[in-house]
Amino acid sequence: MCPVRIKGYMMSVAANSALFPTLNHRIRADLEGQILSGVLKPGDRIPFEHELTARYGCSRMTVNKALSGLVEAGLIERRRRAGSFVRRPKAQTAVLTVPDIKAEIAERGEVYRYELLKLVRRPATKADQSELGVEAGATVVAIECLHLAGSLPFAVERRRLNMAAVPEAAGADFSVEPPGTWLIAHVPWTEAENRIGAVNADRASATVLGIQPGAACLVVRRKTFRAGQTITQVTLTYPGDRHELVARFTP
Repeated sequence: MCPVRIKGYMMSVAANSALFPTLNHRIRADLEGQILSGVLKPGDRIPFEHELTARYGCSRMTVNKALSGLVEAGLIERRRRAGSFVRRPKAQTAVLTVPDIKAEIAERGEVYRYELLKLVRRPATKADQSELGVEAGATVVAIECLHLAGSLPFAVERRRLNMAAVPEAAGADFSVEPPGTWLIAHVPWTEAENRIGAVNADRASATVLGIQPGAACLVVRRKTFRAGQTITQVTLTYPGDRHELVARFTP
C-alpha cells in the first residue's frame, strides 16, 4: 500500500481508489452526464468508438467497456453498423386514466407530431351498433390517425365517435387537432373502460408504425361514457418495445 501526499494530506492509494477512477469509468461518467443533462438527447448518436479513442487517447477496449456500462444502465442502445444512440425512454401510460397522447409526448421532452390518415362520416354499421350502443342509421365518425414522437411513430389510433353523444364534434377540425386532445378539452366523461392486450402487427399497422409485420404490439381499447351513453370507442396500437403500462393505486 503506497501512501501519497496531495496538498499536504497523506492518503492510501488502495484505500482511496474511488478518487482515481479508471479511464473507462471517466468516459462513461462524461457521456452519462451529457445524457442526463440533456446535452445528448434521445435518438442522438454517441461518438463512434474510434472518435472516443482519439478524444481520450485510449484503447478501443477501454471505450467498449464504457459503452457496455451505458448499455447495461439502459441509457444507450447499440445498432449494428450504425453506432450507439441515446436510448428513447419507454413511454408509460397510466392504466387508470384517459391520457392525452399529445401532452404525454411533450412531457417526455419530445416534439409531438400528428397525421390524420382517414376520416369518414357514415351511418352506423353493425359493428358500430355493437361497440357504441347506437341504433341503425345513427351517424358515426370513424377516424384513423398517427401520433409521432419526433420522427418515430408512437401509436396509431382508430376511433369512432357517436355523433348523437357529441354533436359539437361536427365543428372540430381533426386535420390539425388530435381527436383525443379535442375530446379531453371539450367533452366531459363520467365513466371509462380500458381493455389491454398484445397482438402481432398486421400489415396495415406495421406499415404505419414503421415496424415489421408480426412484430409485438401493445393494444389499448378504450370506451368513454357520459350518463350511460357511449361517447367514443378508440383502439390505440403501440410498438411493443417502446411502450409500457403503469398503474399506481392504494388498497
